[in-house]
Amino acid sequence: MSEMVTTTPTPEVPAVERNSLLSGLLARKQLLLIGLLLAAACVAPFQLTPFHTFQLAMALVYVTALLGLNLLVGQAGQISLGHGAFLAIGAYTAAVMMDRWDTHYALTIPVAAVVTFVLGFALGVPALRLRGLYLALVTLSIAIFLVPLLKRFESVTGGSMGLTLDKPSPPAWTGLAEDQWLYLLALVVALAGVVVVAGVRRSRVGRALNAIRDNETAAEVMGVRAAHYKTLAFAWSAMLAGVAGCVYTWVIAYVSPDSFAVTLSITLLAGLVVGGLGSLWGPVLGGFFVMYVPGFAQDVNQAAPGVVFGLSIIAVMYLAPGGLAGLAERLTRRVGFLLRKGKDNA
Repeated sequence: MSEMVTTTPTPEVPAVERNSLLSGLLARKQLLLIGLLLAAACVAPFQLTPFHTFQLAMALVYVTALLGLNLLVGQAGQISLGHGAFLAIGAYTAAVMMDRWDTHYALTIPVAAVVTFVLGFALGVPALRLRGLYLALVTLSIAIFLVPLLKRFESVTGGSMGLTLDKPSPPAWTGLAEDQWLYLLALVVALAGVVVVAGVRRSRVGRALNAIRDNETAAEVMGVRAAHYKTLAFAWSAMLAGVAGCVYTWVIAYVSPDSFAVTLSITLLAGLVVGGLGSLWGPVLGGFFVMYVPGFAQDVNQAAPGVVFGLSIIAVMYLAPGGLAGLAERLTRRVGFLLRKGKDNA
């Protein structure tokens, strides 16, 4: 009698469980990437020259400003071409407090945040009646008339000459150089902005803003108070821009009306589009784009920055409608798909 050999089949892992495991693996890899980026950001000022450290600090200023703009445009779907005006208001609030009233620089950031929040809320109320192109034109007009307004009140703002300040000095116990201290301040503020915006995105407020962006009428039918959330989106967006303007004053130690021309607002919006609307990584990538790409282009030709911005937006619209962040997300999903396919074949 032949002996029968029995084999125990290997239990198959359910597809849902496999997908969950792969999603967890990708999430852990993302957390590892974030940790590596944070470590590199903390080490950078100790390895770079003062000028390159200054450039990084300015990139972080733009990241903070774009976090607010993304909350308004990317999350709530409200177009704004006047974001540079709120950055200017925050910058001048800090500059006037430090120059005229001899206020400690640390106290300027909450004041700038409150001032721009109130102004953003005040703008958000009448903006409720406007949409699309009309809203864009109203916000654009704010950026246009702010520059001559700042020049008008010369006794307070310094007029066309602006205000020159002393840069905040690092505490003696830190042993840091001035550029390193300012960079770390900008990094802390940008990280705080990322944490706040990430919390808003995951909250009921974030879901309400997304619903308003996708279909405002349907959102109102579902009980979402569109007017309330749109007004708050304007206020929060302006507040983050004001905070960025405050840090701008610390880093530059000089403000003038011409630094906040209407082209700044357009540049910020272009940077956000290139970085990725609606994505948390979009403002980060957009901030570095705004800081570095025009500088590289200007080294080639004085007129190149405008050309580069225009071509970049056209290229993004055709090749990556979700911006650089959307492109990275698509590549990540593609890698996940290939990993799942490999597991299934195995």
